[in-house]
Amino acid sequence: MGGSLGRALIAAGARDVRGVDPDPAVGADAVALGALTCVAPTIGEALAGARVAFVGAPIGVMGDVLADVLRAAPDDCVVSDLGSAKAGVVASVPVGERHRFVGGHPICGGERSGVAAGRGDMFRGATWFLTPTGEVRPELFQRLHAHVAAVGARPVAIDADVHDRLMALVSHVPHVLASALVDQGAATTPGGREALRSAGPSFADLTRVAGSNPPLWADIFLANRDALLDALRDYRGRLEDVERDLAAGDREALTGFVARAAEGRERLRRDWADHDGQPWRLVVSVPNRPGVLSEIVTALGHAHINIEDMALHQSSPEGGELLLTVVGGATAADAEGLVAALGYAVTRTPDPADGA
Repeated sequence: MGGSLGRALIAAGARDVRGVDPDPAVGADAVALGALTCVAPTIGEALAGARVAFVGAPIGVMGDVLADVLRAAPDDCVVSDLGSAKAGVVASVPVGERHRFVGGHPICGGERSGVAAGRGDMFRGATWFLTPTGEVRPELFQRLHAHVAAVGARPVAIDADVHDRLMALVSHVPHVLASALVDQGAATTPGGREALRSAGPSFADLTRVAGSNPPLWADIFLANRDALLDALRDYRGRLEDVERDLAAGDREALTGFVARAAEGRERLRRDWADHDGQPWRLVVSVPNRPGVLSEIVTALGHAHINIEDMALHQSSPEGGELLLTVVGGATAADAEGLVAALGYAVTRTPDPADGA
């Protein structure tokens, strides 16, 4: 992930992309492959004068590495991570450091790991969750948001606990199930024939992620343990419903089960095609107090509204204007309503930068 991010930042025009790795050979490879402009021998040297720092450590050691980065980074450097679970990471950051930390999780990746497997286009069109707290400085969040957008990702602000519940459902449970299906297929021999030998393309598609990087995924499961346990209990209940309907020979219930899944799959397909492509500008009058930016962007993120661009203009000591760009007239109207419901004055117009 770090190798892909370095490539993407350099492709987007970044001239100074430094990194550090415990293995000097990995750092040298990153420079040779164009994922870094230079490799530093220490975290402190890598972060000298830095404006943005991304931490791509395994989730099992993320807390320790993050603490080292926060100690070494300049106070005006925004720090973010790339981990798959967020609540524990955010909780590990001391309150006195939360003004410059924003948890992050790009929803993308590949089956291979290592800097050589990185791709500069990996983030293009991908959702990138950001989990700002109320303490984060608005200008630092804005800077991180701009860097995420610059590599082609869709930054979406969300509460850390909500992120973890979502990931348990759409990422971590699927990984558990894929591994369980392969394990079952390998251990089951109807008529003396190993079931896996009869698997077709649909089984291969369903289990594509099975077994990928076992130590990493064990740490991810443990880092999101509570949300994953809740999701597995819910899934078990749904399997028990199917088992009951199957035992009862209830064709209508089984048909409804598959039909509901088909409807959900169709909604998933339409998610990327529901806006008209027109950028809209929201101008929000905001007071100068902590937590305002986090409140607004998180509310929009929970409503699945992607902020394409943002800027904060402070016109007086009392406050200023937050400028947000979203895509699609219906999306803009929804965003306007949500922001107004929070108690802020907001106006909506077609984005003048679009030239329409």
